[in-house]
Amino acid sequence: MTLTSQRLSVSELTARVLEMAQTGVYRELIFQAFQPVATKRQIRSAIAQAKQFGLHSVAALRDSELGTYYQADPARYQLFQKALSTSALTNSEDLAQQLIHGTQAIKTMLFVVAGSALGLFGIGSLCLLGGQTQTGSLLWLGAALAGGIWAVQRTVAKPLV
Repeated sequence: MTLTSQRLSVSELTARVLEMAQTGVYRELIFQAFQPVATKRQIRSAIAQAKQFGLHSVAALRDSELGTYYQADPARYQLFQKALSTSALTNSEDLAQQLIHGTQAIKTMLFVVAGSALGLFGIGSLCLLGGQTQTGSLLWLGAALAGGIWAVQRTVAKPLV
């Protein structure tokens, strides 16, 4: 089976875009390379997913004809490779999409816990100002606990996000 007769999934395109970006590549060259095996929409989607895994543009090397110049962050690329190698056991067709959803879930979790800590602190402060010292103190304690949970979660999630 030749390369032109086989359609690639978005995750395969994402992996190949990241491979190309290890040494640097222009956007237009990505489209030219994958035009026989994918639609422009799929290629755009693969580039967007690759940005989640360390693909970034270099503004100084932008070209008027070839467009944006992309390079891949080696550490995040290695994380993507590790995830791909372990996905062979899960038979997942769209691993990149699952990883993006997981990353977004982690970010949402961190946002909710931080917001809860700030909310508890604010309500506790209002209670203290209103003369309800016991309620305010308990809310501040809850805010401190939520802040501690947020700090632990952020530390654990930092390599993933």
